[in-house]
Amino acid sequence: MNPLGVHALVWAGDLSPESTRKVISQTKKAGYDLLELSLHGPKVMDLGLTRDLLQEHQLKLGCSRGLTFEADVSSEDPARVARGIAMLEQGVTITADLGGKYFGGILYGAMAKYPGPLSAKGRSNATDALKRVADFALKKGVTLGLEVVNRYESNQINTALQALELLDRVNAPNVVVHLDTYHMNIEEADFMQPVLACGKRLGYVHIGESNRGYLGSGTIDFAQFFHALAMIDYQGVITFESFSSTVVNEDLSNALAIWRNLWDDGMDLAVHAREFMANGVQAAVMAKTHR
Repeated sequence: MNPLGVHALVWAGDLSPESTRKVISQTKKAGYDLLELSLHGPKVMDLGLTRDLLQEHQLKLGCSRGLTFEADVSSEDPARVARGIAMLEQGVTITADLGGKYFGGILYGAMAKYPGPLSAKGRSNATDALKRVADFALKKGVTLGLEVVNRYESNQINTALQALELLDRVNAPNVVVHLDTYHMNIEEADFMQPVLACGKRLGYVHIGESNRGYLGSGTIDFAQFFHALAMIDYQGVITFESFSSTVVNEDLSNALAIWRNLWDDGMDLAVHAREFMANGVQAAVMAKTHR
């Protein structure tokens, strides 16, 4: 069985000590193996408390973030690139300090709708920056995951094939592809071929419904996706991700375009998601075994 994770934003919109206690205890109570923390606001996090609570509850950790236009490694402005590299190295350091082994997300540019296509110089800058950060992360025992997102959140990587091309350019052993069903539903032709194309280079998975709500309430063909994971014998983490403006802070909620709430009970949502994912994985493995 794959380790099953849940995003912290299912529980709370910040990482204050009070929220951190809630996030970690609820994750364990809902039966998950891993907690994914967003590092969009790491300055308010108590690293010692977080690390101790994760150990106490025997939870694994993954961290994620996206960059901003002011700290964009795909910019043509060297100062913005430098700020982006610093932000990524800070994320790697926080991940390692918390005992985590995975840091992923939109690490190759800003998490935003760009006004135009990526320039050749911007692509080169992003590649060089990732090479540097990958080397930094390797020394700390951290794997980087390049999340494939939709066209409204990046002008650089919208498909698995584009992510694989960037992996080839970076050419580092600790950089993997991170697929997300929510984004795949917008950009990919199906839920099978991108997974098969990634094969062993798929290192992390986000499960999200087409409407960001309860799994099974939208249009995504999860059976096909879990079947594809079974076909490549994917052993990595599968993390549930969903957002509601009743939980997410206003800035991030606006960035993610969470204009309506599809849930307000994080525990009910998370318990349902865990059962949905576990059943999906098990059914796919059983089908593969009995072929």
